[in-house]
Amino acid sequence: MGAARTTKGSSTTQAVPVPHGLPTERDAGPFDPPRRISRLRAARPVSPMVFPDGHEGWLVTGYDVVRQVMADTRFSSRRDLGGLHLPYEVPGMPIFTEPAAPEPGLFIAMDPPDHTRLRRKLTGAFTVKRMKQLEAHIVEITERQLDQLERRTPPVDLVEQFALPVPSLVICEMLGVPYADRDTFQTNSSQVLRRDIPDEEKVAAFTAMSSYLAELVTGKRAEPGEDILSDLARDEDLAVEELVGLAFLLLLAGHETTANMLGLGTFALLENPEQLAELRADPDLLTDAVEEFLRHLSVVDVLLRYATEDIELCGEKIREGTTVVVSLLAANHDPERFAEPGTLDVHRGARGHMAFGHGVHQCLGQQLARIEMRAGFRGLLRRFPTLRLAVPARDVRLRTDMNIYGVHELPVTWGDPDR
Repeated sequence: MGAARTTKGSSTTQAVPVPHGLPTERDAGPFDPPRRISRLRAARPVSPMVFPDGHEGWLVTGYDVVRQVMADTRFSSRRDLGGLHLPYEVPGMPIFTEPAAPEPGLFIAMDPPDHTRLRRKLTGAFTVKRMKQLEAHIVEITERQLDQLERRTPPVDLVEQFALPVPSLVICEMLGVPYADRDTFQTNSSQVLRRDIPDEEKVAAFTAMSSYLAELVTGKRAEPGEDILSDLARDEDLAVEELVGLAFLLLLAGHETTANMLGLGTFALLENPEQLAELRADPDLLTDAVEEFLRHLSVVDVLLRYATEDIELCGEKIREGTTVVVSLLAANHDPERFAEPGTLDVHRGARGHMAFGHGVHQCLGQQLARIEMRAGFRGLLRRFPTLRLAVPARDVRLRTDMNIYGVHELPVTWGDPDR
């Protein structure tokens, strides 16, 4: 692999070294890609990268080429095609180093036709029409949570008291998961997503969550109710193991992603008071603003793909069996696609962003996420006109240690600051 390349369009020669491991430090600010990733995108949008275990893979950062990779089925989602090479350091030795069959039901780690068969089981539950029917109820859930928040004495952690409960309540109701069990699935899903713990601990959390869900779906198969998991349980073509995998995906994705968008998005607005003021003055801007939040924040910042054959990409040769890290965050901040990408602009209407991915794996629950974000931001801005950070912005803990980005906590306050 080459060690450097001249920056495109530069009058001076600027060496850009091959990264050893994925840069994760948010040294350009909490809402921007790491500086090293932005430099790579400008110089070499398909860059070699040496993984911590020594694997020689690739990092893809440019908008056009990220979109190309996500649409090209030769870049597989199946981790069983080769060993699992993590692009970041983890404590201890990884235990998933050998090819292994994907867990039943986890269709995001599958290719067609297996992926198609399982995803098709869910499309009816997440149609635009079905989501619109749920919108009024989602607003009700959001307003009830805001009622509870309003009764608290500030300062409070907005993540714990609002950003996490709203999508958790919604997805629990949709799936038929008891909200009283939220500590179990929230704790275990958080462990699964952590980058800074040994794989053994992640496996233990995954196993615990799977055991809980196995009991739940078995009960629904015996006595189905009126919820998505019951509808799936009625499908005799699905094995219990597949039901568990589907339930795991829906529950994890259904609360973790939107919770982090609500928390990080509120942080971004509080750090951009002029944008916040414009949204308060004209709530009709919220539809476009949500698309801009999705682009600007990109909480699912990287995805992994695996080359199933030798592929030429942007003048580089990706060899069969190579792991490719796709940076959705870098793509969504590509100045060749979005003008002044580091600026939060609620008027932008960032159509074409890659926050939900692209191609056959594009996020199934994207309309649900949009509805939850609109309801959450609209209600929060209306009900708390003096909302502000309760700590300096530099003290807000960022989730650079997690596979879904956001803030661990967001201490906020409201009311008269002089009282």
